[in-house]
Amino acid sequence: MYDIVVLGNGPAGLSAAVTARQKGKSVLVFGRPLEENPLWKAPRVDNYLGLPGVSGAELLKQFRDHAAALGAELRQERVQAMLPMKDSWSLNAGNDIVEARRVILAPGVVRAARVPGEEAFLGRGVSYCATCDGMLFRKKAVVVVGRAKDAPQEANWLKEIGCQVTYVSAQTAEGLRPDIPAVLAKKLEILGERTVAALRADGADLPCEGVFLLRESMAPTDLLPDLETEGGYIRVDRSMAANLPGVYAAGDCTGKPLQVSKAVGEGLIAAEAAADSITSLS
Repeated sequence: MYDIVVLGNGPAGLSAAVTARQKGKSVLVFGRPLEENPLWKAPRVDNYLGLPGVSGAELLKQFRDHAAALGAELRQERVQAMLPMKDSWSLNAGNDIVEARRVILAPGVVRAARVPGEEAFLGRGVSYCATCDGMLFRKKAVVVVGRAKDAPQEANWLKEIGCQVTYVSAQTAEGLRPDIPAVLAKKLEILGERTVAALRADGADLPCEGVFLLRESMAPTDLLPDLETEGGYIRVDRSMAANLPGVYAAGDCTGKPLQVSKAVGEGLIAAEAAADSITSLS
């Protein structure tokens, strides 16, 4: 059980990790490789106080090293599902299940386009987590839409537990079992009536009962459908608390301005509020 789990290892998430560690809380940060953060590509950041002219890459590396030096645990994994417990949250990442007293959402702005039919069939055949829902589809036809590096491995696992798997992606998959049919397609649509009946891939219908959409990153509302948003951003109060108990948010996901200084400040506020709420229960 961690005190605080942070989703996102950009400026907001790493600021939250530093503050939480300074408050004596155990912290786990889930994130993608720093090189995939948009800030990494900035040759100069001239509006971060006290460090004019620093590159985005150098800034991110300093943030990461600071958090690691204070004892924050950093993992390059994708959280696929979150479930509320009595006084905590259960998070599924890869094949692991992690528990946290508090969760801070700091994923930045997730720009992944939705597949037509995705929202309508979520929970009725559409899933974002193979290890969470795979057993529900044993001996059934499923399609894995691979948009994450580990998607072939998840498709392999579905095959191993008895699913009839077809793999669909825009590029050739590496590490996919040879007995899993692979389809190259870019234009997708999920079809059905009450539940999923097929995935249309570049005009060809692939009959199935389940579609696993495996992306590099997920929008917070995909993980938490009851999360309140406003204008596409997470709604928070002055303590960066979201509407769900024990959940906070910080950084670009809470709205403009999309600036490093704002993200760092909000990460600090969210971590202080989360840490204080844990302490008050002790």
